[in-house]
Amino acid sequence: MLLISLRQRTGPGQYAFSLGNYLAFFDEPLYWRTFVRTATMSVLATALTLLIAFPVSYYIAKLMRGRAKSLLFLMCLIPFWVSELVRTYGWMILLRESGLVSGLLQWLGLVDRPVEMLYNDVAVMVGLIYTAMLFMVVPLITTLDSLDDAQIEAGYDLGGNGWNVLWEVVVPHAMPGIVSGCIVVFMLTLGNYLTPVLIGGKDSLWFTEQIFTQFITRFNWEQGSAFGILLLVLSSFMVWAGLRLSRQSFTRVMSR
Repeated sequence: MLLISLRQRTGPGQYAFSLGNYLAFFDEPLYWRTFVRTATMSVLATALTLLIAFPVSYYIAKLMRGRAKSLLFLMCLIPFWVSELVRTYGWMILLRESGLVSGLLQWLGLVDRPVEMLYNDVAVMVGLIYTAMLFMVVPLITTLDSLDDAQIEAGYDLGGNGWNVLWEVVVPHAMPGIVSGCIVVFMLTLGNYLTPVLIGGKDSLWFTEQIFTQFITRFNWEQGSAFGILLLVLSSFMVWAGLRLSRQSFTRVMSR
């Protein structure tokens, strides 16, 4: 793909080395603005997924026992027994103008007419978080489950309150799971195509849609390959930055 991105068509079946595909990315505002928007939304989706998944994972790993623990974990897995396409269509049914959420709001008297909740950034964010949630929950449960309850009790015995114990005991122990979950969720969100296109509509402005357009619609494999390389570089950089900021090694994180 890298070699294809570094060539330019000069005639039928003839190509020459060129950086024109990468220059076109910077010359066209739509391309780089969509790229920045996709990166920003992916970071935000990853952060929100972590904020939601952490208390859920802690509750399952440390506060539940026996069958209740297994049942809650199974409930997290059940939605992922079907494809992403089916789950996305489920959200479309819920959020559309004639959907369940709009009907519930009217029944409660909160609105006086049907509300269209699709085709906006909030709907896209909800879909992205839901799609990636399991990939944050599983590594968090794994790391939190290995935390000895005696360490938490020791934190309280030494005079710590709930927040102190959380930040000084629980979070440091769970850091490998946090980092691995964030890496997977960010990469899945960054490369997601179905959710932004179906829930966000034609104005979703997601970079994978630009890649799809170049490959499938325009048959411009050179430009599409360049866009794919740029997305890969961004993903690799964010993984590297996350590991450096958290002071975690890639081997340790992936082993969790």
